[in-house]
Amino acid sequence: MHNPKITIDADLVRRLVDAQFPEWRHLPVSPVAFGGWDNRTFHLGDEMTVRLPSAAAYSLQVEKEHRWLPRLAPLLPLPIPTPLAMGEPAEGYPWHWSVYRWIDGETARSARIDDLNAFAVSLADFLVALRGIDVMDGPAPGQHNFHRGGPLTVYDDDARQAIAALEGRIDTQAATTVWEAALAATWFGSPVWFHGDVASGNLLVEDGSLSAVIDFDTSGIGDPSCDLAISWTLFEGESRAAFRTRIDIDDATWARGRGWALWRALITVAGHDAIQAEAERQRRVIDEVLADHRRA
Repeated sequence: MHNPKITIDADLVRRLVDAQFPEWRHLPVSPVAFGGWDNRTFHLGDEMTVRLPSAAAYSLQVEKEHRWLPRLAPLLPLPIPTPLAMGEPAEGYPWHWSVYRWIDGETARSARIDDLNAFAVSLADFLVALRGIDVMDGPAPGQHNFHRGGPLTVYDDDARQAIAALEGRIDTQAATTVWEAALAATWFGSPVWFHGDVASGNLLVEDGSLSAVIDFDTSGIGDPSCDLAISWTLFEGESRAAFRTRIDIDDATWARGRGWALWRALITVAGHDAIQAEAERQRRVIDEVLADHRRA
């Protein structure tokens, strides 16, 4: 998809809101603390946010969320984003965009979580509930969610190129073994709902506990193993064990989950434009994934 260079700022949001939703014209617009990369997010007053895809590849997710999030929300044990209005392309901005209800909370970090084991159980319960929702007419893996829920083979070339690029920096033989084990752990199950990007930045915390799950951009129906990557990016030891026990998946699904976590970490560390702090964090994820595989 062609992604024109577009300046997405508070001024653009102001113009879009004023023209399309004049009832909110009186509300101030300001950037959120972290506006995101795939989408840019802005406060609209105290109780709403405006979310704009930053490129054409992400614009496919807008209508999907407006269709499905209201159907999923009543069946889940924690709050998820509530779409309030969908904006039209205008003011030089070429895609649909969204207004959501604001959800209070801070992104999940270990220092903000009172009991990581309890947090892991709460997240597992949420994902089990999500998997249990009727999949009729749900969005299958594809370009809209970068093939989350589909086979890992779609990222085989990326993973192997990253492993080769990291020769001398990681145990490339062990990484190849883990990756090939994930590819071999073929999924034969029926499609289920998955979130697609269960990461610390998409989990909100209030009073030390998991309070909401946000950013369903890559959600869909298919293989839920992509939702397991959090096992190595946030959890460890007892909390990882608590998560795995509660979510109740088989060894093959766990192996594919390792594959999703490894793929993301590999391409981040190998990326020339990676932020150094994030690259170091993902290097630790690689170590965790390889160690977990050795213990299996």
